[in-house]
Amino acid sequence: MAFISIPNVAIRGISACVPSHVEENIDLPVFKEGEASRVIAQTGIERKHTVESGTTASDLCVKAANKLLEDLGWGKDTIDVIVFVSSSADYVVPPTACIIQEELGLPETCLSIEIKHGCSGWVVGLNSAASLIMGGCLKRALLLCGDTSTLLHSPFDKETRPLFGDAGSCTALEFDTIASTLEFEHGTRGKDFKSIYTPVGGCRNAVTAKDLEFIEYGPNQLRRNIDCTMDGMNVFAFGMSVAPKSVKRLAEKYVLNLEQMDYLFLHQANHYMNEKIRKKLNFAPEKTPYSLRDFGNTRCASIPVTIITQCSKDFATRKLDSIGCAFGVGLAWGSVHFQTNKIVCSELIFY
Repeated sequence: MAFISIPNVAIRGISACVPSHVEENIDLPVFKEGEASRVIAQTGIERKHTVESGTTASDLCVKAANKLLEDLGWGKDTIDVIVFVSSSADYVVPPTACIIQEELGLPETCLSIEIKHGCSGWVVGLNSAASLIMGGCLKRALLLCGDTSTLLHSPFDKETRPLFGDAGSCTALEFDTIASTLEFEHGTRGKDFKSIYTPVGGCRNAVTAKDLEFIEYGPNQLRRNIDCTMDGMNVFAFGMSVAPKSVKRLAEKYVLNLEQMDYLFLHQANHYMNEKIRKKLNFAPEKTPYSLRDFGNTRCASIPVTIITQCSKDFATRKLDSIGCAFGVGLAWGSVHFQTNKIVCSELIFY
């Protein structure tokens, strides 16, 4: 486990953007009669916002960032760093972060970094972005977390299509010597990377014509080798095991009283699993908000989307003490203890 504490960095604001198009799980053609209702009851996901062809995660993140900069009143020439976290890059080369710098109209002096990460990406990205400005040489950073997961999975796979939605987010950070310390716990289980992975398309296994053909793995379960595949049972067991342990280790290391926390934000993976984790940690339901009913699993954007859609008024009007815990692709996990004080929470943007 990696424990990291980062002083001198304040979270100033959060924004999120989702596609306007909504896909209702009850209407999905991949289900047989009666299957949709059972899946919805177990996962808690009734619908998702999904992109149309040609829209990318960076498009959603840029919209979120522009709105947040406007609401904060920050000039674009004051941004020193952008960190883009995603599994849905625009191109293989160059880094999408460089494209975002131009799209946002940020100065050429802006440091642009891209991190390829999945479900735990907001926690990993928050750690990385905060580390860059904690010394004070760089003052302001934008953390952009987003994924267009529906473009990575087969539309004919009933195991994954009901789960994933698309979203982008922006978290604004600023150097501040009196800010509360950000505290992290991270871990990685790379031996199980095939639990969520795309077999071909990288440099290890190049794409061939055969990889573009759909293969039937079961009833209403068609996918290509270029589609992301998931071992749902292994991922479920992983999340159930590591998430509560991570939060407890974080609390023990930094002497945190979990009973005094205002919120626990879990990665929005599965309602049944998250409820099990919540109960293991003894958090009240009202302190553990969920956004997955209307947005699904938005990977690295899931915690910002939850804050904006479920708790924005609370975050904007009072000081809060929160825990975030995310887990998944990698397999990797991360937990963070963060405090906020009347931050800017932009209204949810529809792309």
